[in-house]
Amino acid sequence: MKVLGVIVEYNPFHNGHLYHLTLAKELVKPDYVVAIMSGSFCQRGEPAIISKFSRAEMALLNGIDLVFELPFVYAIQDAGGFAKGAVWSLHHTGVVTDIVFGSESADLAFLQKIARIMAEQPEPFPAMMKEELKKGHSFPNARKYALMRYFEVTGEMNPKEVLKIEKSNDILGVEYLKSLIELNSPIRPHVVKRVGAEDKDERFRGKFSSATAIRKCILKGDWEKVAKAVPTSSLQIISRELNEGRGPVSLQDLELLILSKLRLVDRFQLQRLHGFNEGIDKRFVECATKVSNLEEFFSCVKSKRFTLSKIRRLSLYSFFELDSQLIEKSNTLGPQYLRVLGFNSKGRELLSKMKRVSTVPIISLCSLYKKVLEQSLKKPERFKIDAKLFERQLMYDIKSTSIHSLMFPRHSERIGDMDFKFPPIAIS
Repeated sequence: MKVLGVIVEYNPFHNGHLYHLTLAKELVKPDYVVAIMSGSFCQRGEPAIISKFSRAEMALLNGIDLVFELPFVYAIQDAGGFAKGAVWSLHHTGVVTDIVFGSESADLAFLQKIARIMAEQPEPFPAMMKEELKKGHSFPNARKYALMRYFEVTGEMNPKEVLKIEKSNDILGVEYLKSLIELNSPIRPHVVKRVGAEDKDERFRGKFSSATAIRKCILKGDWEKVAKAVPTSSLQIISRELNEGRGPVSLQDLELLILSKLRLVDRFQLQRLHGFNEGIDKRFVECATKVSNLEEFFSCVKSKRFTLSKIRRLSLYSFFELDSQLIEKSNTLGPQYLRVLGFNSKGRELLSKMKRVSTVPIISLCSLYKKVLEQSLKKPERFKIDAKLFERQLMYDIKSTSIHSLMFPRHSERIGDMDFKFPPIAIS
């Protein structure tokens, strides 16, 4: 049995995603396809434009058989934390045999070489990395310069080759491969060449526009462009969600709440939270009192060391009070469950197989999570989970979705605890 795993956000599902999924299936020829998908908030530190349930529906209508939610505590981390949580989730299924990810370079051997250095930390790489960080570089740039220096010393590769991993998909790809190495996972990696616009490209590029550009068009109501860039089923779901007042959602909808929160805290409170080090806590507190909106706040905090994506993520960490202990424990012990968001008939079949081999419990109905936890704790030989971490990770999934629905335009749709009210999406 071959089971293809993909790591996605589908914010929203567009033509580039369909292209990637089609090529991935042709490459692996799987019996089933499993997606690990971000929930209500995404990796660049912003809420998803529509709900996780509707995005799971898009995935199922376009070729995915089974969708699991990537826990919130991983979904809004940097590339390393995001990849670790997602790969670990695929590994926990006990059935995924292959993973396919998009790559700008499409050079798997090269990406694996970089990933091995990152995982094994051979000398003198760690010292070089510390030196580059001390120079004030952001983490991605410090890693790039440290790798170039490492290859100059060792002669293993032309240092200029490192420049190939400056694009977002290659950076994520290295982290996926690094996580597979660290887990000693049997999952086989593959790459497909990324086509179309870069992830951060805000300009509309036609059929293969970026998710960023498509979200911008949705927010503007430019439906002619949206229709060119997404499959028909995605367009129908986006239109339905917006017509019924469940979107569009953007970070601006949290503007006053985030700024209010930051004006209520001091540096020492922020220092307890994940990622608030190297003086950024001071910049956050000072800038929050000087600005009137989020864009001004991001510009005020941004520096050579702190990228815009990092600042957005830290804004969410402060709002949700994500403490360092939770993130460190999550990154050490991994996801404590697999939460089902949706499935088709093949996905239901695979789910039955998984329930016999998965290495963490599967939550199909959120309302039954306590029963799932109790039963899992009775099987320590199979499930090595931490009960407190299980509940904390799941509560953040539930609460972040309750906050997400609070940003819906229609007041009657702003209900909380949606995870307890909606069963997984089932497509026949």
